[in-house]
Amino acid sequence: MHAFLSRCFLAGEFKLFTKPSKSDFLRVHQIQNTIFFIPLFGLKPENKAMFRKIGYAITSKPVIALLYRLVRIYSWTFKVKVVNENEWIEHLENGGKVLICAWHQQFFSAIRHFKKYEKYNPSLMISKSKDGEIIAGVAKRTGWYTARGSSSRGGSEALHDMIGRLKRFGLAGHIVDGPRGPAGKVKPGAISLAHGTGSVIVPCYASADRAWYINSWDKFMLPKPFAKVTLHFGEMIKFDPPKNNEDFEKQRLQLENIMRPELRG
Repeated sequence: MHAFLSRCFLAGEFKLFTKPSKSDFLRVHQIQNTIFFIPLFGLKPENKAMFRKIGYAITSKPVIALLYRLVRIYSWTFKVKVVNENEWIEHLENGGKVLICAWHQQFFSAIRHFKKYEKYNPSLMISKSKDGEIIAGVAKRTGWYTARGSSSRGGSEALHDMIGRLKRFGLAGHIVDGPRGPAGKVKPGAISLAHGTGSVIVPCYASADRAWYINSWDKFMLPKPFAKVTLHFGEMIKFDPPKNNEDFEKQRLQLENIMRPELRG
């Protein structure tokens, strides 16, 4: 168990939640799908509060800065191969707009390489949750602007922010099934962003010759140290403006059917 936890620690996302229980027996701290079980049954209220404070401390700037360095160090052990990148970069540099779409399962593998796009002032939508706070901190240090919001909270404001920046700078990324799934289901945000900005959608997939797949809703993929990682960009997809909701849903399903076969594990 301890070996499993140490493998997962570097994954770069912290989550804090309570396991449903009538007896309030467990408080679960999850660090990117890594679970630490802390028994709270019978603890005094002040001790319970202490554990909650630890959870909030995880989102502090010094901790996020340390986490970013750990992620970078770990990622530099990968041997990364990038496939089919030049086409969409040429489109971007010729004035086109590009929305890179990826599965939540695979985003960790791309963190190191995506710093290369910092010069394009790219944007990324991230939820307002506690774990989102840490992901946003890592993304900012990678050179990506973060629009904070999701379907459950602040989504319309974040979408408006993303559309404005994508129109201005030309590049954004989107986790199509984030932040909590279900896995393999493309949410409407990607299609809305593409139509709101006239962008092409470029799917991005990650694979590794050796990886751990965490027991989480998305089977989060963590390449093992010194793994051979491939980032493969799909062909650019340009959707016509939908005439109605049915057309919009067909486009969402089309993107889902294109991307779903690339899920791992």
